[in-house]
Amino acid sequence: MGDKTLLYSMLLAQSVPPTPEWSFKVALIMITCNLFVLAIGKYAIQKPGVGPALPVSLPMVFEGFGLPELLAIGSLGHILGAGMILGLGNAGLL
Repeated sequence: MGDKTLLYSMLLAQSVPPTPEWSFKVALIMITCNLFVLAIGKYAIQKPGVGPALPVSLPMVFEGFGLPELLAIGSLGHILGAGMILGLGNAGLL
């Protein structure tokens, strides 16, 4: 039983790619991806502000956005950003 555990841990250790450490480049990529998705969402969301409103006032860039739009844009921006960071890190560009 100990040999199986050792084998599984060796396989798991080899299958997990190294992730880049947090740096200014990583932060810049994440911010850029979120702004990119914000720009797309500003024009792609057909009926903004239909759901619940935001509890605080935000800059004019978010004008007409409700909570669902903000959560959708933030989620997609972070998914895109994480993919870009992991991809660039594995390619050796970070």
